[in-house]
Amino acid sequence: QVQLVESGGGLVQPGGSLTLSCTASGFTFSDFVMSWARQAPGKSLEWVSTITDDGLRTTILPSLKGRFTISRDNARNMVYLHINNLEPEDTAVYYCLKGAGKMSQLPRGQGTQVTVSS
Repeated sequence: QVQLVESGGGLVQPGGSLTLSCTASGFTFSDFVMSWARQAPGKSLEWVSTITDDGLRTTILPSLKGRFTISRDNARNMVYLHINNLEPEDTAVYYCLKGAGKMSQLPRGQGTQVTVSS
């Protein structure tokens, strides 16, 4: 079965950086588009970024451009979210999802908590 395991979250000061990782199993990883989404306290799930199966094309929420970057390593079945210049508003649980489209209907992991605070 599909399994997605996120890691790399934590408590970070404003202006800091993090790289979130997601390890995928149970499907042919290199055949699928992958996405990241996040859910801030009291808010709905928000799409963050998507990367094509070959890793050659990415899309990102416009308000996050310049700070967030998605990448993948098909040899390792992993997808990453690199975040720079973290802001308190980035505090959320970050999820890795198999596929793209309606986030709430996609398989996802348990999430990794990112807290940005001084």
